[in-house]
Amino acid sequence: MTTATAHTPPSPPGGPPPGYIEHKDDHLTRLHKVEGQVRGITRMVGEDRYCLDVLTQISAVTRALQEVAVGLLDDHIRHCVHDAVQTDDTDGVAKLDELALALRRTLRL
Repeated sequence: MTTATAHTPPSPPGGPPPGYIEHKDDHLTRLHKVEGQVRGITRMVGEDRYCLDVLTQISAVTRALQEVAVGLLDDHIRHCVHDAVQTDDTDGVAKLDELALALRRTLRL
């Protein structure tokens, strides 16, 4: 299990930490890799690299971002939604609605 790092801001007063806190370092590592990949794509375009090579790299970045999104959704379901459903019917329904909206946004439906 990954622990919180110095990057972790304090939780809101009386509020729980974000659901992804246990995997925060993993998510940050993936995002830093994506950042490097995007810089690489920028260089490729600047160097007039072959279109299909650039598109292949864009596809890889897109997939990497999707993996981060799925990980965050998984953490949200297992922590935020689960806790809300267990503790309060009204809050649970609101979290389920929030999850449905997040899925629509993530899947672009």
